[in-house]
Amino acid sequence: MAGYGIRVSVFYAALFLIYGVHLPYLPLWLEWRGLTAAEIGIVTSAPFFLRLAATPALAYWADKERIHAVMILWLAVLALGSALILAGVHGFWLILLVSLVLAISIFSIMPLTETIAIGGVRQGLDYGRMRLWGSLTFIAASFAGGTAIDWFGRGAGIWLIIGGSLATVAAAMVLPQSGAKHDRRKRDAARAAAGALEPPLSPVSPRRGIDREIVLRLIRNRVFLVFLLGIGTVQAAHATFYTFGAIHWRAQGLSSALIGMLWAIGVLTEVSLFAVSGRVVGWLGPVRLMIFGGVAAVVRWAAMSLDPSLGWLIALQVLHGLTYGASHVGAIHFISRAVPEEAGGTAQALYATLASGVLQGAATLLSGALYARFVGGAYLAMALVAGIGLAAQLLLSRAWGGDPLWHYDEQTNSGRDERA
Repeated sequence: MAGYGIRVSVFYAALFLIYGVHLPYLPLWLEWRGLTAAEIGIVTSAPFFLRLAATPALAYWADKERIHAVMILWLAVLALGSALILAGVHGFWLILLVSLVLAISIFSIMPLTETIAIGGVRQGLDYGRMRLWGSLTFIAASFAGGTAIDWFGRGAGIWLIIGGSLATVAAAMVLPQSGAKHDRRKRDAARAAAGALEPPLSPVSPRRGIDREIVLRLIRNRVFLVFLLGIGTVQAAHATFYTFGAIHWRAQGLSSALIGMLWAIGVLTEVSLFAVSGRVVGWLGPVRLMIFGGVAAVVRWAAMSLDPSLGWLIALQVLHGLTYGASHVGAIHFISRAVPEEAGGTAQALYATLASGVLQGAATLLSGALYARFVGGAYLAMALVAGIGLAAQLLLSRAWGGDPLWHYDEQTNSGRDERA
């Protein structure tokens, strides 16, 4: 399993080279290309809505065929190609079209990767220790990217994304298949050795009726829907910061290198949490950890609406370890504990699309309109969005007792709810 964990860690490190420059600096590149604040909001929000169809479909296919690593490689190659094309296009509509392909590619990779990581968690690996390598390279990319933009100008942002895409393609070539595939092989072998009456299921044989049942069970389960609302709105509340944070700080006179440093501080606190996440989750539990993230999000974005000085910005960036780090770790462990293995990839995709996808897309569109009118005051709306998430998380703490939402019975090919 050590080799499994190392390969997942290396892939996280490569993938987050893209995220480390795409999130903070793509809006600066778009501004350099001449797009308005409203157009930047559209370009950055549109992928969240398209992911509603694309990402779950990809995850469903990957779950059914057990080809998570193969699909990740295809998406990484697509991301590299679209980034190369984006470097040469001009005009709002062409930029929108190509950036959609790029964004859907790189963000659809994440839930598939999380499925592979959770496969390792079920076999004893520490999720946080694998995931922290992504955060470390995010820090390096955001800091180095800011320095590169100061040296070469905002047009360098797209070439930083291309470099990260190249590294991601290379790392995808050695990514392991999901732990679910290997677990199923072990179960099949054990059943065969015990003389099971029916032949073992092939790890790549689709069980189409069961897959449909799994999807329906997820989208009809009230506890899972409350989870999506709680985690989705807290994650969506980052929209103003992700889209206009760097632009706003540059307008306030901060250099790109200093902006990169502020991003790095935020992610460094996230890394610190990931490094001890196993113990923290064991102590607090997934839902309480998400609640801590929700409280921190309300405080952080309310304070950001006041255009704080650099010293306060540093303190508020430290809260990123809770607003994103604690929320995300709590969500991953909730899915690991509450969602049966057969639905893991689909649950990750729903988390990425319905929660941090559609909700964050709506929040990003809202941010574009609010930032154009109120500038930093747009953060106050994000504090209200985070407040909705906090309320949902408190409700989740009462509704979920810590057990799987249902148990799958392989003998009868059906799901059985945990509750009586």
